[in-house]
Amino acid sequence: MANVTAIIPARYGSTRFPGKPLALINGLPMIQHVCQRVAKAVMVNRVIVATDDERIAAVVEGFGGEVMLTRADHPTGTDRLAEVAEKIDAELIVNVQGDEPLIDPRMVDQAIAPLLENRQIEMGTLAAPIDQVDDFHNPNVVKVVKSQSGLALYFSRAPIPWPRDLNSEQLAIELPQLGVLRHIGLYVYRRKLLLDYPTWPKTPLENLENLEQLRALERGIGLYVAETQFSCHGVDTPADLDRVAKLMNVENL
Repeated sequence: MANVTAIIPARYGSTRFPGKPLALINGLPMIQHVCQRVAKAVMVNRVIVATDDERIAAVVEGFGGEVMLTRADHPTGTDRLAEVAEKIDAELIVNVQGDEPLIDPRMVDQAIAPLLENRQIEMGTLAAPIDQVDDFHNPNVVKVVKSQSGLALYFSRAPIPWPRDLNSEQLAIELPQLGVLRHIGLYVYRRKLLLDYPTWPKTPLENLENLEQLRALERGIGLYVAETQFSCHGVDTPADLDRVAKLMNVENL
């Protein structure tokens, strides 16, 4: 079995929700929920929280988690991830968002499995079916199209692929059968690729769509897209906390 480490970048500063990783959900900080769930993934050997904030570090250490302090000037979570990757010995690095307290451990395994089965795959991610027309048109829902071999062809905030011959009413009915995919922002990297990633300059399509993963595609990196049947319930604002807490309570019934 490969040495697989999951890293969870966690920042205290957030425009919409300062201190988000420490927000309590059913009595536990959100970052603890994420760590405990990721640790249940069968293919993960180690879970590390990467943060530049002493308050988050203290809380993670308090519940027995592993934490590494990073620089505060990283422009993206991937850069923070790479700083930690330099200090550890792991073949594969999994980037798990710290605001997904309901992440299913099986999603993590689904993203890792293709890279364990095929050493030619350098990077992996997840996608799930879109069955709601509003999501299909929503620019905040990133769409992905992939090749028959499972490699990403393109990511976009636009509705892709576009069903040219369907009117709006037909699209609403047939969308669940079209195989349209929503991208889920969980990534798996081979360590060397992750260390190289922050050194690459931003690319034109990345800047245009404001999607960092396009940097890999524009450089010709094979990015495998594994499909999952599980849903994500991220926390973006304080209003999301009650919704997630209720879902968590239902899940534990």
